[in-house]
Amino acid sequence: MAAVNELIRIESNDTISFGDYTLDAKAKLDNFEFAGDIYKVKTFREITKLERNGLFVYESVPGTAVMNFVESEDEVDFVVEGPEDAQITLGLAEGSEYEITIDGTSAGTMKTNLGGKFSFSVELEDADSVAVKVVKKQ
Repeated sequence: MAAVNELIRIESNDTISFGDYTLDAKAKLDNFEFAGDIYKVKTFREITKLERNGLFVYESVPGTAVMNFVESEDEVDFVVEGPEDAQITLGLAEGSEYEITIDGTSAGTMKTNLGGKFSFSVELEDADSVAVKVVKKQ
């Protein structure tokens, strides 16, 4: 497993990777610029959180490492790693329905709440990494 030692970085495929679940104490990085947006990441073994332009994007409990995170208006794709199963919360469009795919298998559909958030679990304990894809239903 590979934590993101820089806390957040830009990958060669124009995605970002963030999070270091190996840290015992909270670490954060503010004012990270990518594609015209300003990101803030907080991470350690208990939680990983990402904000874009002051708005909630991602949170996992316990902390995780997220690789190749890319988000468009209708889709979010990333690979998540961690030492144990995690609950992930995403910030998306409020009152919208999304199809969730975990490692190529449908995990069903979920509707965001009024704040545009929804949560789901990923099983990481017996996996090196898990690919997650969330697509807005039309």
